[in-house]
Amino acid sequence: MDCTDKRIRIIYGDVTLGVEGEGFHYLFSRQTGGMESLVMEGREWLYRTPKPTFWRATTDNDRGSGFPLKSGMWMSADLFIRCNGMKVKVDDQEVTTLEAPANNCHTNHEYAQTVEITFLYETITVPATVVEVTYQVDASGKILVRVWYHGKKDLPELPVFGMRFIMPTKALGYRYRGLSGETYPDRKAGALRGEFEVEGLPVTPYLVPQECGMHMDTEWVIVYRNTALDNTGRASETTGLKISAVGEKFGFSCLPYTAQELENASHQEELPPARRTVLCVAGAVRGVGGIDSWGSDVEKAYRVSGEENLTLSFAIEKAV
Repeated sequence: MDCTDKRIRIIYGDVTLGVEGEGFHYLFSRQTGGMESLVMEGREWLYRTPKPTFWRATTDNDRGSGFPLKSGMWMSADLFIRCNGMKVKVDDQEVTTLEAPANNCHTNHEYAQTVEITFLYETITVPATVVEVTYQVDASGKILVRVWYHGKKDLPELPVFGMRFIMPTKALGYRYRGLSGETYPDRKAGALRGEFEVEGLPVTPYLVPQECGMHMDTEWVIVYRNTALDNTGRASETTGLKISAVGEKFGFSCLPYTAQELENASHQEELPPARRTVLCVAGAVRGVGGIDSWGSDVEKAYRVSGEENLTLSFAIEKAV
């Protein structure tokens, strides 16, 4: 593997795996159970380790139909999830020497064309189920992310299925190609397809904060930031992170709050100061209903079954 004509350098640590190349440096951690650092051109894009997400803040319609009472375990699963393992392939060959003392066989001069890291998660639902998340990094620094949710009999319907990325600072805004405005599976008919730019991270000013800001059928989204948590001169430079669909289009929301922060506030003034960027990339989204707000459920076509398998694939790269 000591071959300098390849462009990815691999650094084997006791609990982390480093993947480094021209303009990028990523860390994957067995301890935190996922990708711990995503640095492109000197800019850190992660504040917390990305994890599978299963919860969106409930709406008036959700509460009226009793949906949180039927599916509330998914909020706990969204907050807490067990990582049961990390697997690594280098140029399609599985690496079995990740833990000490076996990892002493590695040097700091190991290179490859592709590196694939898979994390195996187990939910704390009853019954429990499994989610697999794979990151495949190529020599350009592009990351292909594949997420598999294994459906399980007797699990309730999900509000959403996808991945949640929390960024260190508040974004300037985002640009995307997809449907105009705020859309959901049962709220797409009036939208137009095209490219759209959104300034800041707007939150719909409902009297009671709730789910908002979803954009369905998205081909790509670019999030822009010009701030960092460190004091380097690069903090003022505007850079972007691009998420692109691989295969099926995805839904996304880009807000300054997590679903739990929205859920916890009963009025707008109870929301915390906006300091982070919370990007949720969704492979399946529950509709918002609206037949009435005092009992009618979302129509069956717009529900997300917890008993069926779900998949999501997308690519992460620096915006150009």
